[in-house]
Amino acid sequence: MKLPEDYNDKSGLTPVIVSTIVAVSMFVLVLLVVVLFINHRQNPPRRTQYTQQSQMEDVAARPEYPDTRDLLGDSALTPDDLDFWDMYPMETPKPEEPGETPRPEETDPATDGKHTLVVDRDGKEEWVLISPYLPKHDYDFTQLVCQSDLMKYYQDGRQVSFVGVDISKAEGYVDYNKLKKAGVDYVMLRVGARGYSSGQLVIDEFFSDNIKRASDAKLEIGLYFFSQAVSEAEAIEEALVVLQQLQGYTVKYPIAFDMEYVDNDTSRVEGLSRADKTAVAKAFMDTIRMGGYEPMLYGDKYWLIKQVDLSKLTDYDVWLSQQENVPDYPYRFSMWQYDRQATIDGISGNASLNISFIDYSEK
Repeated sequence: MKLPEDYNDKSGLTPVIVSTIVAVSMFVLVLLVVVLFINHRQNPPRRTQYTQQSQMEDVAARPEYPDTRDLLGDSALTPDDLDFWDMYPMETPKPEEPGETPRPEETDPATDGKHTLVVDRDGKEEWVLISPYLPKHDYDFTQLVCQSDLMKYYQDGRQVSFVGVDISKAEGYVDYNKLKKAGVDYVMLRVGARGYSSGQLVIDEFFSDNIKRASDAKLEIGLYFFSQAVSEAEAIEEALVVLQQLQGYTVKYPIAFDMEYVDNDTSRVEGLSRADKTAVAKAFMDTIRMGGYEPMLYGDKYWLIKQVDLSKLTDYDVWLSQQENVPDYPYRFSMWQYDRQATIDGISGNASLNISFIDYSEK
């Protein structure tokens, strides 16, 4: 379709008008630039004038400081002599050694409740850490009562302990009926011993008479053997001798393994290690148990804690020997020998008194 002639872009009027407008605009723009340039040169910014003037006034008003040499005058001192900081050297911290760890705060083992005092046979004292893995006793020793020189234990106002005496040929002739009347419930009779030097097995020369008359007096009976076995085979041999000697008698209280050093002499067991003594004790008590009787481990606090490994003997009851008003042995025990120089009717010399916290006759 052909457009009307009024809209034809080839008309001659348009180029003339456009050229005229562009020329006028360029003239006005040039004139404006010229006016601004002239005005800027005649009137510079006040801020710049003020800054330069202020700097000049400050320099003129600033006092002139004297040289350090003028202050010193004729003094022989130099500026370096006034440097006093070297008089106070800075303390440098001591570097820590590689791998060094802070030391823990020391506590008193006598009061921390985690240690127990052990005294060896030479009188040397040692605070030993109480093992958290061994079973502890739960006795309340405020309930211990000494009546007629006999120790008794009460719970809820009721006596729950039993009075005992251990007897060997050292006590000589014993009147068991008098012991019974004096309040004794049971006796621990020595069957025999192994020679601490020769190694020979010996039956206590009073044992046969003691077990017969104790049975006749209706006392409960337990036994013990003084061991110097240096091997498990010897320990089994000792246990078999004990089992042979009690034939025909009722023995309800434990049969105890008693191994000790000898005062003022050297015994066969001196050369045994802690592990050896533990194995020997276990062999004896296992044999007693296989024979149908209750085994028991005898020892003082030093022997039990330092000379055997109690962690391997937790299946056996303990007969503690500690001549104190209150024992401080921390671990579980069921019988306590508390006095070896006591006096009691039925024994002419010193008597060894015991208390049992278990009625083995009912066990």
